[in-house]
Amino acid sequence: MAGGAFYRAMWRWHFYAGLIVLPILALMAVTGALYLYKPELEAAFYPVRIAAPPDARTLPPSQIITTTQRISGDPVTQLLIPAARTESWRVTTKAENGDSTVQLVDAFDGHILGVIHRGGVMKTIKDLHSLALTGPIGNRLVEVVAGWAIILCVTGVYLRWPRRGQRALAIRGRVGGRIFWRDLHGTLGFLSAGVILFLAVTGMPWTDIWGGGLRAVVAANDWGRPKMAVIPWASPAKDALPWTLREGGGAAGAPGDIGVDAVARIAAMRGLRHGYQIILPSHPGAPYLVASLVQRADDARALTIDAASGAVVQDIDWRMFGPGAKAVEWGIAAHQGQQYGEANRLLMLAGCLCLLALCVTAPILWWKRRKHGRLHPPPASTPATRRMVAALMLGLGIFFPLTGLSMLAALAGEWLVGQVRMA
Repeated sequence: MAGGAFYRAMWRWHFYAGLIVLPILALMAVTGALYLYKPELEAAFYPVRIAAPPDARTLPPSQIITTTQRISGDPVTQLLIPAARTESWRVTTKAENGDSTVQLVDAFDGHILGVIHRGGVMKTIKDLHSLALTGPIGNRLVEVVAGWAIILCVTGVYLRWPRRGQRALAIRGRVGGRIFWRDLHGTLGFLSAGVILFLAVTGMPWTDIWGGGLRAVVAANDWGRPKMAVIPWASPAKDALPWTLREGGGAAGAPGDIGVDAVARIAAMRGLRHGYQIILPSHPGAPYLVASLVQRADDARALTIDAASGAVVQDIDWRMFGPGAKAVEWGIAAHQGQQYGEANRLLMLAGCLCLLALCVTAPILWWKRRKHGRLHPPPASTPATRRMVAALMLGLGIFFPLTGLSMLAALAGEWLVGQVRMA
């Protein structure tokens, strides 16, 4: 009976974990799947593709910036030079009220082809995925949900693990019956648990509390980027950098400006001829920042260039990252489906679709399990077993503090409900 009691306790944790985070997990599955196809979706909504004349040369960056500022009436803060000739350049302007707008420019004739306001449709999808629309609360909620998703994976694999004639991968019973839905849910969960667990863990670095703590630990132990002057970058420079480099900054220099064309030539001499961003100095004495567009983790590259002299203050690339930084950057690139090409993207898409299917089948299965027309949670276990499993779950919560606090709140809520029923 001890094994049965442990099974029931794990089942109860699995059930309540799903009940707590199911709607948000479904939202993250849908938006995550959409974000995997960011290039295709942007091409569908905006004129990001251009007909590139085979022998034509692009205009100098300074001319593109001057033309864009004249037409838009706002100063340029950033210039993105795409990896392919057939893509429009992206020139970011900033209005007096602080709103940023991306101007899509044909770099061969200087014409503005279109405009992306406030990040466009993909920014909306990204904000929904990260719950950034709700501000700092949303970021912390994502951390809580990711932690509960890890619990769902751990408990789900345990529940579906082959035992006493139960197969992990099997779909039995008539279509629509309770056994059919249980097997469908269990089989999908067992097949996709590894990918969902990977998505949950590799999504954590984006969070403020856990991710910020991880960056601090990596930096404190010299597991991250090389040492550099710590004058924190502000957006948009910070947003253009790889995760590892966001805690650093550029050294202040003397007033003066060599110009963006000279910066582009310096970048080219350093091997960056396309597929990078130039972030213009935000104030006199601030440096230029040149950051590569990262597809694979080892594409990470950042140049800090003194605006007055053109001296390369620092040139940081993947080879200079420590083991902690490399692990995180690799995880982020794989999470976004970029590290290993189309196979990587399809695997992450399968994880998102399976997660969505699990979010749909779970309430159906609960409905099929109702007794006498009423919905019930899984049967309770023995007090000793409940305490043991709760201790195991809270042990996991130590690694994810916000999730651990929500576990304590859930346990307190369950105890209060029990006290009310006993009264």
